[in-house]
Amino acid sequence: MRALGTIGGGVAHADPASDLPTVLLALNAKFHISKGRATRVVLANKFFIGLYETALKEDELLVGIEVEAEARGTGSAYAKLENPASRYAMVGAAASVTIVNGVCTAASVAVGGLTTHAWRSKRVPSALLETALDAEAISKAAKKVMKELPDDLLGDMHASADYRRAMSQVFVERALTAAAARAKK
Repeated sequence: MRALGTIGGGVAHADPASDLPTVLLALNAKFHISKGRATRVVLANKFFIGLYETALKEDELLVGIEVEAEARGTGSAYAKLENPASRYAMVGAAASVTIVNGVCTAASVAVGGLTTHAWRSKRVPSALLETALDAEAISKAAKKVMKELPDDLLGDMHASADYRRAMSQVFVERALTAAAARAKK
């Protein structure tokens, strides 16, 4: 019986409902991959490529994951709608924001659980730049995720594709709100 898992093994498995791919994508992680003595580095936005599929080749091993320490004025958070039985994400959202002189200067948002693999939003972060990251700005930006969602969302007996679509905005907003609060401390 399997009693333990590793972060690397979980990430290499690339389950669309797993929390770590979404979080590592939002944090711009770097994946160190080895084939014998040769190594290469793959950025998170190039690592997760499909349903249970990563940039790892059959003869390669994930040997390290690098995440930079948060700079002053940066906060991050993860929020999810979890399956009541498994606790896996039916919708997961990870956010990282940086505030300098009261305004957002950098943002990253990733979403998982409702598509074949975690993906990074482009519209939400761009809507946050140069705002004060107040409730209104966050809510307005979170709505942008709806325009990025593909038509073929995952759905099951626990949450339909339409429900997951509606919840994506809610959980992006929750992650952003928590990340902004941490950045302001």
